[in-house]
Amino acid sequence: MPLHRKVDEAEADAELDINPVYVREIRLSVPRNKIPAHGMLPETALQAVRDELILDGNARLNLATFVTTWMEPQAQQLMAECFDKNMIDKDEYPQTAELERRCVNILADLWHAPARAGEGAALTGVGCSTTGSSEACMLGGMALLWRWRARRAAAGASAAKPNLVMGANVQVCWEKFCRYWQVEPKLVPMVPGRLHLAGPEAAAQCDENTIGVVAVMGSTMDGSYEPVRQISDELDKLQADRGLDIRIHVDGASGGFIAPFLHQDLEWDFRVPRVASINTSGHKYGLVYPGVGWVVWRDSDALPEDLIFRVNYLGGNIPTFALNFSRPGGQVAAQYYNFLRLGFDGFRAVQQACQDVAMHMSREIASMGPFELLSDGSELPVFAFRLRDPAASGYTVFDLSERLRLRGWLVPAYTFPPDMQDTAVLRIVVRNGLSRDLADDLLNELRVQVRVLESHPHPPTPLMPGPPKERGGFAH
Repeated sequence: MPLHRKVDEAEADAELDINPVYVREIRLSVPRNKIPAHGMLPETALQAVRDELILDGNARLNLATFVTTWMEPQAQQLMAECFDKNMIDKDEYPQTAELERRCVNILADLWHAPARAGEGAALTGVGCSTTGSSEACMLGGMALLWRWRARRAAAGASAAKPNLVMGANVQVCWEKFCRYWQVEPKLVPMVPGRLHLAGPEAAAQCDENTIGVVAVMGSTMDGSYEPVRQISDELDKLQADRGLDIRIHVDGASGGFIAPFLHQDLEWDFRVPRVASINTSGHKYGLVYPGVGWVVWRDSDALPEDLIFRVNYLGGNIPTFALNFSRPGGQVAAQYYNFLRLGFDGFRAVQQACQDVAMHMSREIASMGPFELLSDGSELPVFAFRLRDPAASGYTVFDLSERLRLRGWLVPAYTFPPDMQDTAVLRIVVRNGLSRDLADDLLNELRVQVRVLESHPHPPTPLMPGPPKERGGFAH
């Protein structure tokens, strides 16, 4: 979460302007940064807060975020009915806990978790809900770290220098995991023609201190899938050559809800034996408002027992694993609602519609002339594109992003990670709710703004280093 500071004394007494029309008794004095001395009518407070929110962007036109921005009224009603239910209180809300269990089972089935080998064998498809995929990634990383420590201890070897192998394109939560748990991040750089992690590059970074490899099913940079099967095959060779048994965590924040429906023959999940755990965001292509995530382990052997806490539950104990504690049950109920409401065919239809729109848009943008595609939306319904010749264009992708923002469209412009930081792109995320008609409106606006910028060129601002890098926004 962003960090905020306490304001200076001069700012502390700044007042919030309340429209006199809202005030029925007296003129209220309402400080912005201190709690008011007196309360106000609920209608007045409601309208004051609404007025503050006017300047927020239109969520439906936000093509930067992967997060769900529209749900059916029935789902919203269900969530409102569950906001007062605390997910952590399994004893008081056993049926909400049951819905969570069913969702884990549905995902374990979608991701081909293996069947239990028999009585006494490890439990399979073990998982839980989280506040989002970032927390789920933390849990997956912790399990890898704890298992690696146990192996090192059993071998009588030092566990002082763990590392985690991943592409430089990973979401920032993985860098946070490494910093918070003192794990060295081994980031494989992006290079022209390879915009994410691949098998040989992953295996080359692994050693006896590697706790695991993170493979991303849907890079936030360009929407492409990392080749989980290829990475696994290279790790198989590494084990045969050097005896290093290194497992994979699949960060399926977005792809975990896309690949099972649109790419059913692609082996990326528990069909790949080296995959120990998978996470996803229910509030991305799981079609739920923020914030809910999910993480599932292949079996109980992949989740160290000493990470699990036992909570009293209906006269017994229920195992829990989480970084967060209290949170509302509404998102879990809404996730189960979506599974019932849409079914497999419905999810496939929604995700296919998103991909159809993404590929339509990428084709049209590729045909405009000044642009070059880096991806086309054929994996995640997400694609990135850049100016074919930035120096000759007389403007940058940041200029174009700012022009679109003036018209209400949020299309992020950003530079790629180190080793490709001179490459600046625009990225479009197509979610449920961006219709073909809305997409065509954006395409028409893009054509208009390109003509405007071509008619009024100016020297492109250098991308690196310094303040120009901060222009535009990039939201994972």
